[in-house]
Amino acid sequence: MTFTLVDWIKYTFWGVFGFMIIDFVIAFSKSFWEGSFKTSFLPYLKDILFYVYPLYFLISIVNLDPTEWTLITLFFIGGLSIIIKYVRDIIGRFKPKGDSDTT
Repeated sequence: MTFTLVDWIKYTFWGVFGFMIIDFVIAFSKSFWEGSFKTSFLPYLKDILFYVYPLYFLISIVNLDPTEWTLITLFFIGGLSIIIKYVRDIIGRFKPKGDSDTT
């Protein structure tokens, strides 16, 4: 494990896709054990289009940034926010259906 900027970008993408896969596996296993296969790939494809592709777009236009750090900072903020979104989704899957989130 190295700590260059390119490696941190790669680790961010791994984290985003890793939490997407964990969320899918949890949703699929819950629906499997309940006896209903309600989990589809469509929401995850939508998340790739709405969340991951903009991150890739930010990295691809870094050459246009005169400061060379603004878009990279936005990339890491976006990657962290996507990871936090999936952590919250995973935690929400383990809450009972009657509980409402008051925060």
